[in-house]
Amino acid sequence: MKIADFGVEMWLNEKETDVLYHLSETCANPMRLGELAELAEDSCMMENIRNMTLDYGDITGSERLKQAVCGMYETLSPENITAAHGGIGANALLLMTLIEPGDHIIAFLPTYQQLYSMPESIGAQVDLIRLRRENGWQIDPDELEDRITERTRAVCLNNPNNPTGTGIPDDTMRRIIEIARRHDLYLICDEVYRGLNYSGSYLTPSVADLYEKGIATGSMSKAFALAGIRFGWIAGPADIIAEINRHRDYHIISVGKIDDYIACVALENREAIFARNRGFCLQNLALVEEWIASEPHFSFVSPSCSTTCFVRFDFDMDSETFCRRLHQEKSTLLVPGRFFGYDDHFRLGFGKEKKILQEGLASISDWLRENNL
Repeated sequence: MKIADFGVEMWLNEKETDVLYHLSETCANPMRLGELAELAEDSCMMENIRNMTLDYGDITGSERLKQAVCGMYETLSPENITAAHGGIGANALLLMTLIEPGDHIIAFLPTYQQLYSMPESIGAQVDLIRLRRENGWQIDPDELEDRITERTRAVCLNNPNNPTGTGIPDDTMRRIIEIARRHDLYLICDEVYRGLNYSGSYLTPSVADLYEKGIATGSMSKAFALAGIRFGWIAGPADIIAEINRHRDYHIISVGKIDDYIACVALENREAIFARNRGFCLQNLALVEEWIASEPHFSFVSPSCSTTCFVRFDFDMDSETFCRRLHQEKSTLLVPGRFFGYDDHFRLGFGKEKKILQEGLASISDWLRENNL
């Protein structure tokens, strides 16, 4: 199978282990196991892990786990849930199950590359719609409908969006669903940042609740700050979940029992975890907004529900050169916008500790001054 290089992941794999200021991180500030146990007020958690028998466990996820995942949704039952290895594993398993060679798939830029490169590798024709900063990185439903053909099978969404950190407004989502229903399309939505909404409920509405052919993926990595357990899930129609579970026998079999157990504890205490992580993000976003306002070469659409933002720059340099020089000269890591299809942007992650973010932003400002920008 031929597949395009995954630009963001290859960039991070090469650079993220030897950097002072990792401002390309997309997770909320990672939790320690002990911190999770304290937050959950679970004095038995560590002892339960120590005494656990490490067999395969429940192949599609434990019953406790599925019930806990259902708490993230309004209308779903355990038959609508299956477990996977992280959000990226959930996306892969879903796409490999649902997409056939010759299908027409609609996706958007900027977004997570897996959502369009993987369907292409399967043999689908992928139609990419470019979102515009001047429109707040929002989808135009009319443009979406214009791209639909008789072979269109699915629309791939990312909500909240990586890298922009923006969410799809309710009225826009309703129109997208109306279009999908009229044309009998699946809506595939990567929702791994769901849980960090900055106003109102922590949780943005899920396509798995809103639409009968909506399929969502979720993860412990981003909003839960538990990337180290490599746990994700797929939520959708029971018949699709059953078909996915047939495919998983060739792909992942089960997830780890320890991962399943820790995910249960986290999901059952999700409001406390979301409050912790949203607190980090809101505090740090205020720093980013102040910094952007002070730097005349930078501008952005302020995010509404994520750990990342997509920053535009206006000096004469491509994004990879800028980010590479910043890494080499200031040990500060950003992600070039080129990997998202926008070479005058970079992705900035702001979910880390405040001190790291402050010093990292200052290092970027220092670099600009040193280069007369």
